[in-house]
Amino acid sequence: MVKAYRQEHVYKHPWERVSAASWRKFADPENKRILSHILEVDTLNRKLDTDTGKLHTTRALTIHAPGPWFLHRIVGQDICHCVESTVVDGKSRSMQLITKNTSLQKFIEVEERIRYDPHPENPSAWTVCSQETSIRIKPLSALASMAEKVEQKCAEKFMQNSAKGREVMERICRYMEAESARV
Repeated sequence: MVKAYRQEHVYKHPWERVSAASWRKFADPENKRILSHILEVDTLNRKLDTDTGKLHTTRALTIHAPGPWFLHRIVGQDICHCVESTVVDGKSRSMQLITKNTSLQKFIEVEERIRYDPHPENPSAWTVCSQETSIRIKPLSALASMAEKVEQKCAEKFMQNSAKGREVMERICRYMEAESARV
């Protein structure tokens, strides 16, 4: 079984501000309270491809593992390690993030894809964020109804955390907007 969902959100801020806010999301100490499931973020690699002008970044994230308490009991831990791969294309004004878990893979596979692009109706002032997440519980696939319930609980937690992430992004964008108005 695979639980998948897709969300879209429009930031009423230009793409340049939203993409910059994405980099600041985990660095701001005030966000630690809102994004308490994020324990640690480390940049592993950052490279600018001079031929294409694209910035490629790889980060390691350590998070509180989502899901119900009994899943943590089965797995034997409540933290999860993930790798986030980001590609920023300044020419086309797009930013793509793909995050996958690297630990707990024999129990669960999670892949989240986020894309920030200028909004088609107002490209100079708004940004559309598209998010797709898929969650697959592995050892319970024989017990389809149980696996479905666990996947649903995980998806609900991911959706709650996504809302928190959007809240943080909005706050950072407003801060950056105020910051640029002072200059």
